[in-house]
Amino acid sequence: MRSVLNAGRDNRGGHMQDRVDKLQSLSIDRSGEEQRGGGVPVVAVLVLALVAAGLGLAAGWLLSPEAPQGEVRTDAPADASGTTAPPVAAASAPRSRGLVASGYVVARRQATVSAEITGRIRDVLIEEGARVEAGEVLARLDDDRARLDLELLETQARAAHLRVDALQAQLAEARTVSDRARRLQERGFGPVAAATAAQAQVDSLSAQLSASQADAAAADVRVANQRDLVERHVVRAPFAGVVIAKNAQVGEILSPVSAGGGFTRTGVATLVDMGSLELEIDVNEGQIQRIRPGQPVEAVLDAYPDWDVPAVVEAIIPTADRSRATIQVRVRFLELDPRLLPDMAARVTFIENGE
Repeated sequence: MRSVLNAGRDNRGGHMQDRVDKLQSLSIDRSGEEQRGGGVPVVAVLVLALVAAGLGLAAGWLLSPEAPQGEVRTDAPADASGTTAPPVAAASAPRSRGLVASGYVVARRQATVSAEITGRIRDVLIEEGARVEAGEVLARLDDDRARLDLELLETQARAAHLRVDALQAQLAEARTVSDRARRLQERGFGPVAAATAAQAQVDSLSAQLSASQADAAAADVRVANQRDLVERHVVRAPFAGVVIAKNAQVGEILSPVSAGGGFTRTGVATLVDMGSLELEIDVNEGQIQRIRPGQPVEAVLDAYPDWDVPAVVEAIIPTADRSRATIQVRVRFLELDPRLLPDMAARVTFIENGE
């Protein structure tokens, strides 16, 4: 037994010495029984010593600095051909491809469409989700009074043009009379006063005709202005897009300025150009040096976590938010998709060089 323990101490040094000392302290002196021929206790002590030595060897080998990092050192069983299976490498943790930030989908072209005048809404021709073209009618205001004023101005304009026609006829006759009086006066058959009076009539009618023509032109301008006012009672789409909100109903008062509290609407609908969707990302000031225009970006929407949307940095807004210590970055989608909607939350990864 002592030869076995000494061999263990020589192989493993001080570490095994401690284990052997502990085993010796626990062993029972059976020298008397061995002299009487009892060999079983000696065998048990030898088995325990061998087991302890094997455990010490295994622990020292696993904790030794020569063991390779990133591998699990196990004795793989040999296959049928006698070849030992290679050790399995430990799985490495995924690394980030660049700066990660969050933001929202926004539209560069978005407008709350309203009329340029104040009036009562007579018709609303759109609903949420409707696609409209540029110039399409969205709503109409009550324009009865404006149309009555237009009819009045059109009548006045016609009267002004009739006065012009009458003066033109009178002027033509006055010129004929003036020419006759002048020829008679030149031949000595007519007085000079008659020729002078006829010419004065021509000059007077010419002045009246000029004034009437100016009045007719002014009447035409008033008619055009009133027609434009009637047209302003029609609310049209300023650009092609999708209606995301219906803000007014029939019978409400619509005004381009807020007046009357909650009884006055300032817009009929909110229109969004889906072709102008992009991402607005807030980046910490300390990380902005890692962002550059044209840098590729991978965006993942919270609504579609399995969909990687390719994008690129469009611009870095040249100002910082003092209260939040962030700088806004605009990210443009490389491909637009119907699943992209305004105000969706997204998480983006800015791809860096060499990743």
